[in-house]
Amino acid sequence: MKSPSRLDASVSAPGSADVPLNAPARLDPPITAPARLADALRSDGRAVLSADGLRSWVGAEGTELMALRAAWNDLPPDTYLRDGGRYRRRRHASYVFEGGALRRVPQRPHWQPLEYNALHGGLERWFEPIAAGVEAQPVWPRLLGAFARLCSGLHGEQPWYVEAHQFRIDTTDGIGRPTPEGAHRDGVDLVAVLLVDRMGIKGGETRVFEADGPNGLRFTLLEPWTTLVLDDHRVIHESTPIQPLEANGHRDTLVLTYRAGGFQGPAAG
Repeated sequence: MKSPSRLDASVSAPGSADVPLNAPARLDPPITAPARLADALRSDGRAVLSADGLRSWVGAEGTELMALRAAWNDLPPDTYLRDGGRYRRRRHASYVFEGGALRRVPQRPHWQPLEYNALHGGLERWFEPIAAGVEAQPVWPRLLGAFARLCSGLHGEQPWYVEAHQFRIDTTDGIGRPTPEGAHRDGVDLVAVLLVDRMGIKGGETRVFEADGPNGLRFTLLEPWTTLVLDDHRVIHESTPIQPLEANGHRDTLVLTYRAGGFQGPAAG
C-alpha cells in the first residue's frame, strides 16, 4: 500500500479528467450532482459539490453560510507546527451525531497516529474551541448532520464521532502550507473539506489519489463553499502551498471528519 504521507509525482488523474501533474494549475474541479454524492463515493472514493450543490443538499440559504465566514477572522495561531511555520491559524471542536441529533462533547485534544500524520502524529494537540457564536448559527447542526447522515447511508446507521476544524492558511511566511504533512489519510471514515474563502493568493491546488493505485486527480477550489468529500479508506489527499498575490492573502477552510466507533486518541489509536 502507498504510504499515506507520500506521493508519487508520476501519477495522473483518472477518466476524462486525466491530466499530468505538470499541467497548468487552477483546473476546474469535477462537480458531482448532490443526488449522485453517495454513488460517487462508492465508485470513486471522492466527490466535489459545487457551492450551489452544497446549499441545496444541506437545505441552506447562501446568507446562512455567509454568516459563518466572519468567524475565520478570529482564529488563534496553531502553535504545534513542527516545521517552524507561522502560517496556520485554527479552532477545533468535537461532536457525536446519534439518533438524528448533534451533541457537542467537552473540549478534547486532536490526535492522529504517526501512520496517518508523519509530521504531527502521536501528539495531543489542544486547540481553542470553535466559538459559541458559530455553533449557535442554525445552519451549523444542519451542515454537520448532513454529512453524518451520508455516512450512515454508506456504512449503516450508528453514532458518528465528528471533529470540526476551522483553518486559515496565510502568507505570513511568504508561503503557506495547507497540508504540511504531505499527501495523507486522516484515519477516519469520511472527510469533507469546505472552502470558506480564498483571497489574494495563488496555489492551493487540491490533489486526490488512490491509496492503493496509480491514479490521481488535481484541481483548484476557487468558489466559497465548494466542497470536497472523501472516503478516507480509499484515497489520500493534499493541498499544495499558497503564495501571496496581495497583502494578507489567505485560504480559509472548514474540515469535517467522521469516524465510527469513537474518536482517535492514544488509547484508541
